[in-house]
Amino acid sequence: MNPKDLTIPATAPSDDAFDPDEDAAVDTPIVWRIEADPDTLSVAPPDRVDRWLATAVLSGLGAGADPTVDLPPLSRSRLKSLILDGQITVDGATISDPSTPVKPGSVFELSVPPPEAAEPIAQDIPLSVVFEDAHLIVIDKPAGMTVHPAPGSPDRTLVNALLFHCGQTLSGIGGVKRPGIVHRIDKDTSGLLVVAKSDAAHHGLADLFAEHNIERTYRALAWGVLLPSVGHIETEIGRHPSDRKRMAVRPEGRGKHAITHYKVLESFGETACLVECQLETGRTHQIRVHLAHLGHPLVGDQIYARGRTGKVASLEDNTRAALAEFPRQALHAASLGFVHPITEEELFFESPSPADFENMIKMLRSDTRAPLKLDR
Repeated sequence: MNPKDLTIPATAPSDDAFDPDEDAAVDTPIVWRIEADPDTLSVAPPDRVDRWLATAVLSGLGAGADPTVDLPPLSRSRLKSLILDGQITVDGATISDPSTPVKPGSVFELSVPPPEAAEPIAQDIPLSVVFEDAHLIVIDKPAGMTVHPAPGSPDRTLVNALLFHCGQTLSGIGGVKRPGIVHRIDKDTSGLLVVAKSDAAHHGLADLFAEHNIERTYRALAWGVLLPSVGHIETEIGRHPSDRKRMAVRPEGRGKHAITHYKVLESFGETACLVECQLETGRTHQIRVHLAHLGHPLVGDQIYARGRTGKVASLEDNTRAALAEFPRQALHAASLGFVHPITEEELFFESPSPADFENMIKMLRSDTRAPLKLDR
């Protein structure tokens, strides 16, 4: 795909309103605020931010958004990981460098995920295996399956299934809770992802993702019709400023660079369109946030759509009802391509749309007042 440029400035404000994230609601982070005021600095003198926060936390400084919840002990290495994961802000801006100096008067906010159990258990859960060798495995994940255990989803996850399927061969460098996991897709997104089975493959795949040398294409059903029909969206994405459980387009310097290329494959009147999205970067909820930012959120997206739809008045009753009741965000990881990190073989995999997605498309096509196909 060679999309025309459609660059949305990173400083453009987002008009998205955000509803509670059902998945994140059971995984509520501990939010902690520490101000570098004179009293705090007398106990924890200015330093690089990871060391300063470690001293401040150890000294019992700061306060939580919920006074009934205590901040767990946080080592410097744990704080460094939180910074690298984009979980800490200074004066409202996400920081990514643990060596950032602390300035008097700055206000730090920590978003600390709740603790997880030490080890997941192996569970005999059917998997759709697309490819497997001694080094990696490619899975076609169904919608509704969480990738890794978390509060609210302690088991029956992809990791539990992989532990049973692969035994002890999975790479452990991703941590005992997420063995072999190099990337993930949302619980209610279906489709392809690759998992490392050896440490060498894990390192190699991580490098490919870091260098954006993984080809990932998604199919999405979005409300309305995107214009122009081919383009790309380039913004920064970070945590929503008032709700740490959700993502949003953020001003420059307050998020991570995110680029999504898109192409409208088919339009259904002014109701919806089938969109092919290709990720150049891989930020949390990237496609969902980007399309919502353009005013075309995904059908079924309970977080970013906020009840927005296309024009549905002319549709037949059963089509309107099916759209309104679609149980998840209509997003499918349709293809995955990369060079095998060990054998250097060029690999490319495709996954057909699942039944719920395909049935919704068929209903829109069969509604004679809806379809209008665009030139590809």
